Amino acid sequence: MDLKFVRRVSANLLKCGENRIWITNDPARQDDLADAITRDAVRKLIDRGDTIAKRDAVGVSRGRAKLRESQRAKGRRRGIGSREGATNARLPRKRRWILRIRAIRVRLRELKAQGRIDVSTYRKFYSQAKGGMFHSRAHLDQQLRAAGVLKGGTS
Repeated sequence: MDLKFVRRVSANLLKCGENRIWITNDPARQDDLADAITRDAVRKLIDRGDTIAKRDAVGVSRGRAKLRESQRAKGRRRGIGSREGATNARLPRKRRWILRIRAIRVRLRELKAQGRIDVSTYRKFYSQAKGGMFHSRAHLDQQLRAAGVLKGGTS
């Protein structure tokens, strides 16, 4: 029995390709399929659910990839032997600089707002930070203490 019409109309109704249409080969349903000569008749067979159905799309499983991602999120699989690309490819110099300078500038603003450094000190150390003098917030704090310009409080 030729089911080209049924397959084509089913694909159109189910919004998929003809290759994803499953048509039963149950002998009891063959008469129903032979009688399906209108879209409405095909739609009724689809609604019954045991004669015509849409197969699942075939794809590559993401299971292994998800497992690997979850391991990496925990810090696994990130050792020396797993790394590809140079250090600066993994975290570019520019990104590293941005992270560092933002942290230092935020710290300087905090200290100025708290009144622990005056504006002239703020400007001086801001310029030095821009010139790359400090490698971290801790280093900035250390330099402020060494210069004796940090007033009151701890840290």
